[in-house]
Amino acid sequence: MRKKLIVPIIIISFLITDAAIVDKKKNNEFKEEIKEYRIIYISYLEYFSNFYGNSKTINQSKIDKMIDNIKELDFNTIMLHVSPFSDSIYNSSILPYSYTLTGKEGKYPGFDYLEYFIKKAHSKNISIHAWLNPYRVSFSSDINKLSHDNPAYKLRDTNSIGINKNGIYFNPTSEIVKDLIVKEILEIINNYEVDGIHFDDYFYINYDVDKEDYNNYKNNGGTLNLNEFRMSHVNDLIKRVYHTIKEKNKNILFSIAPDGNINNNYKYHYADVKTWLKEDGYIDIIMPQIYYGFENEYSPFDKVLDNWIKLNENNVTLLPTLAIYKCGIIDQDAGSGKKEWINNNDIINREVNLIRSKQLLGFSLFRYDFIFNNDVCVNEVTNLKKILRNSS
Repeated sequence: MRKKLIVPIIIISFLITDAAIVDKKKNNEFKEEIKEYRIIYISYLEYFSNFYGNSKTINQSKIDKMIDNIKELDFNTIMLHVSPFSDSIYNSSILPYSYTLTGKEGKYPGFDYLEYFIKKAHSKNISIHAWLNPYRVSFSSDINKLSHDNPAYKLRDTNSIGINKNGIYFNPTSEIVKDLIVKEILEIINNYEVDGIHFDDYFYINYDVDKEDYNNYKNNGGTLNLNEFRMSHVNDLIKRVYHTIKEKNKNILFSIAPDGNINNNYKYHYADVKTWLKEDGYIDIIMPQIYYGFENEYSPFDKVLDNWIKLNENNVTLLPTLAIYKCGIIDQDAGSGKKEWINNNDIINREVNLIRSKQLLGFSLFRYDFIFNNDVCVNEVTNLKKILRNSS
């Protein structure tokens, strides 16, 4: 997610059993009746705080505890970070094992984390959606730190990757990269019983990576401006991913969690959310990161939520993602409302109630540790529980 992270270099529950829904607009049928999606993100940051440096036995017991905690809170879907950095927490023939589990990219982490999560979650009627960052390779700019098995390393002398001070990123306009991402997703859905595939808002990060491709496009008579060119390539990937998933299994859901600020999606990420919410063939679920309180001077939660609802012309399932990670801190981007998360401990509670009043199907929380392993958020979580219990 776009939250600024401190690294040593490191969500969806719904009242549905362990099944997923099919395309509501086209099929108008469900495997189970949906009452409310309740989502929790488990990020690679949780891997550092919960798994790093432990034995297989300890980490499997920690996963068991995670699943139990999520079940006890009456949540029912997990957005699990399976590929945060052109790597994997599962057995892959395409990507190296993630360094977030062992400290070294390519090192076998002791067991298949995705397989174990799925087994334990499904036993508790909790769904697992595989969360990937398709374009992000590394926060480090040193290509030699990558495993030689990393596809980004193999593409190091091509324009399919870009390197700058922010790290290493795939080129979204590269057909090689698009093919690679589709293969990664096929590998997951062919080998694991995931309930969904999920992207967040990490699209364009390196704004120089596609210059050669755009110049070639213009020299060959292309008429799109740079912004349109970039959005067209992101849209192409999103459509390919959607159709790849549906050709395999129509019940596997494809979701994206874009920037909560609609304009930012166009200005910074080249994520064409208006098209995704207007036309068929892009996504099943949209989960905008509406990381604002009600007192945010520039983007109050209620107004931003209404803007997303108005944008949703194609009846895509809209599940706002909420910023429980902000509890107890100053929100520096909120202007006069910067102390809202310090002065109140029922913001998530009120946001969920507003979401329900809009007849939306649920919500998600970013992220696990702030719900279960953060003393500052205890009161916020306690107030949330008041509207979760006995409401299912």
